[in-house]
Amino acid sequence: MEGDSTLQLRVFDLNCWAIRYLSKRRQERMRLIGDVLLQECFDLILLQEVWSEQDYSDLKAKLGGCYPFSHYFRSGVIGSGLCVFSRFTILDTLLYQYSLNGYPYMLQHGDWFCGKSVGLVIIKISGVIFNVYVTHLHAEYCREKDAYLPHRLVQAWELAQFIRHTSKAADVVLLGGDLNMHPDDVGIRLLRGWTGLQDAFAEAKHFEGCKDGCTLIPNNCFTIKTELLPFPLGIRIDYILYKAISSFVVKCEELKTTTGSAPGRDIPFSDHEAVMATLHIRRQREAASATLSTAEPALVDVVTEARTEVGVGLRAAQRQRYSTGRLAVLALLLLLLQAAAVLGTLAGLGGQPFPKLSFSLLAFLAVGILLLATGLHLFHTIEVKMLQGTEEQMRMALRVLQEQPSDG
Repeated sequence: MEGDSTLQLRVFDLNCWAIRYLSKRRQERMRLIGDVLLQECFDLILLQEVWSEQDYSDLKAKLGGCYPFSHYFRSGVIGSGLCVFSRFTILDTLLYQYSLNGYPYMLQHGDWFCGKSVGLVIIKISGVIFNVYVTHLHAEYCREKDAYLPHRLVQAWELAQFIRHTSKAADVVLLGGDLNMHPDDVGIRLLRGWTGLQDAFAEAKHFEGCKDGCTLIPNNCFTIKTELLPFPLGIRIDYILYKAISSFVVKCEELKTTTGSAPGRDIPFSDHEAVMATLHIRRQREAASATLSTAEPALVDVVTEARTEVGVGLRAAQRQRYSTGRLAVLALLLLLLQAAAVLGTLAGLGGQPFPKLSFSLLAFLAVGILLLATGLHLFHTIEVKMLQGTEEQMRMALRVLQEQPSDG
C-alpha cells in the first residue's frame, strides 16, 4: 500500500446459531450461508456458534476456492464456536478462553460448556498488518435480573485487555462478534473506552438494513418473541468494531444487515442478523498521536460503574462459596457420625441403630452431597478469585486514570 491509495476491506460477521441436534434447520441454513458467502466474496468472514466441526469442515470445503485461508478455534467441552475465513494469508493465530463463563449447574443455558473465548488471527494485506479478533460473550437471558452481568463484564474487561496487549504491533484492529450487550450497556462502553475501538454502525457513511442496526429482530422466525416484547424494533448485540494504529486511518463507508428471511428463501440465515461492513484504510501523511482513549475523563465513570457491578458479583460468589462449604462440612459430619455408629456396632457397644438399607442409602446420600458441595465450593472459590483479580485490575486502572491529568 503506497502513497494516498485506499485499501478496501469487506467484512462479514454472523452468529450462525448452529447447535447440533437443537438448532432448527441447521444444515439447510449452513448450506445457505455458504452459498451466499461464495456469491458475495467478502475479504474476511467472522462466524460464531459454529459448534460442529463437521459444519466448519463443510464450509471450508465449499469456500476453499474463494477463501483459501481459514481457522477454527477449539476450546471448552464442545468448542468455542468461533471460526474465520479469509481471502488473505493468515500469518498467526491465538486463542484466549475467558476465565469466567457462567455456571456448570445452569444446564438449561449451557454457556459454561461452550468455552467462550476470543480468537485472534493476524493477516497482512498490501503491507498493512491487521489484528482480527472474533468473539462471543455470555448471553444475557434476563435483562431485569441479569445473574450473568458480572461474568460478562469480566469477559468484556479481559477482551479489552487482550486486544490492548496483543495489538501493539498491528496497523489496524478489527473486532467482530456477538457481544450480547446493548450499545449503551456498561460492558460495551468499557470495551470501547478502554481500547479506543469505533463502532462501524455509528461511524458508517451509508447504512442499509434493520432500523437502528438491530441484529435480533421480531421479524426473524427463529427469535423468541417474548424476549423481545420490551424492544419492538429488536436489539443490537452483534458488532463490527475497528481502529487504526500508527499512521493509518480507517473509515466505514457502508454497513448492512440482513433483514429476516434470506432473499428468495423462507428462512433466515440464523436467529441473528448478519452484519456486513465495507471499510476503507489509507495511510496518513503524518503519524497519528499515540494518545490512548483512556485519557478521556468519562472513562473513569465507566470503569467505576463496571467495578461496582463486579463487586456485586464478588459478594454473591462469596455467599455461594460459604453456603456450599457449609453444606460440604455438614455432609462430612453426617458421614463421620455414621462411621462412629458403625465402629460402635463393630466394637459391641450397641446394636445397629438403623435398618441396614436406610443406613446405606443415607451414607450414599451424604457422599453424593459431599462430592457435589465440594465441587461447587471449589468452583465458587475460583469464581471469587477471578472476580477479585478483575476488581483489582480495575482499581489500578482507575488510579492511573485519575492520576493522568496531573501528568500533563
